[in-house]
Amino acid sequence: MQAAPETILDIAKIRQDFPILHQQVNGRPLVYFDNAATNQKPLPVIDALTRYYEGYNANIHRGIHHLAEQATAAFEASRRAVQQFLNAKHWEEIIFTYGTTDGINLVAQTYGRKFLNAGDEIVISGMEHHSNIVPWQMLCEERGCVLRVIPVDDNGELMLDEYEKLLSERTKLVSVVHVSNSLGTINPVETIIEKAHAVGAVVLIDGAQASSHLDLDVQALDADFYVFSAHKLYGPTGMGVLYGKRALLDAMPPYRGGGEMIKEVTFEKTTYNDPPYKFEAGTPNIADVVAVKTALEYMDGLGKENIAAHEADLLHYATEQLQELDGLRIIGQAKHKIGVVSWVMDGIHHQDTGVILDQQGIAVRTGHHCTQPLMQRFGIAGTTRASFAVYNTKDEVDRLIAGLRRVQKMML
Repeated sequence: MQAAPETILDIAKIRQDFPILHQQVNGRPLVYFDNAATNQKPLPVIDALTRYYEGYNANIHRGIHHLAEQATAAFEASRRAVQQFLNAKHWEEIIFTYGTTDGINLVAQTYGRKFLNAGDEIVISGMEHHSNIVPWQMLCEERGCVLRVIPVDDNGELMLDEYEKLLSERTKLVSVVHVSNSLGTINPVETIIEKAHAVGAVVLIDGAQASSHLDLDVQALDADFYVFSAHKLYGPTGMGVLYGKRALLDAMPPYRGGGEMIKEVTFEKTTYNDPPYKFEAGTPNIADVVAVKTALEYMDGLGKENIAAHEADLLHYATEQLQELDGLRIIGQAKHKIGVVSWVMDGIHHQDTGVILDQQGIAVRTGHHCTQPLMQRFGIAGTTRASFAVYNTKDEVDRLIAGLRRVQKMML
């Protein structure tokens, strides 16, 4: 792991933006280290949701009255903000979904069903979240495709030499996580995409964990599809994004049928709308789409490079402190990581660790983190995971370490 860069953020001031942090759990100030699952929401995002419901709540695109026009303008302004965030070439390449899982399923059930056939191969990695495994398994069962898996080494990094061996003219789609939710590993997606394109494969990148930590440029990556969720970048739940290259979206059939995704409906035939609306049937999650623009502006105001530096500093500090604990083993020691660290402790079940830490007001995640195959790769049932955000502090890391010492004292 690389040394941590210097951070310049005023964390005490930033914490004032997050009202949920100012509470006690079991008589102790809350320490929230479950940010890889979802991070907390700043007041500007909460206020944006309130303003929408108090000021211009209406359905979008179809109404001609004042509130509908306001809501539509705010909804589409968020689309342009996401376009800028990803550096997508066209605003029409931004599709609003209900989350990362929904975006992956959309691609599997539209692009996959239309263009993949029996004997075609899909390549994923050994560190995928279940949401980037199961949709492809379902597609393989339906279409007769074959699923291939890039192995993971002992450090928690993808074995790229083995990846190259998996690629062939039969490879039609590669779907790989940008950053591991369990290990924090940052994968070399530029290389993965380049090698996949060399054999004519289309590539989807799962950016759920990358979106709030890394600068994203889908044109520079040359990603065919990129998916992420708003709730992991200080935005609301129930809203996600699928980026897709315009030519691919044009060729894909609709995902769901209903209002907005049509041009004309008769009992004899329906003609479909153009992207992105072709993939946005029904009333969308308008309020949360509107609020994601505020979340992006909030991160931009802090500076993504400053956020990354602060989280890297926390990761470096936490890793050093964890390594001082006897009987604790960190799972995943990749050179390039975001602020995620997972561990196991000799003689102590991860669930017991989580319960005892919660009694001290410390929120961590325990279990397999929706990555059961990855846990099997390391020969474990699960881990305890701490994941950091911009509002976390070294004092909180110290409380975690003290809490783990208490766990060992109680359980051993």
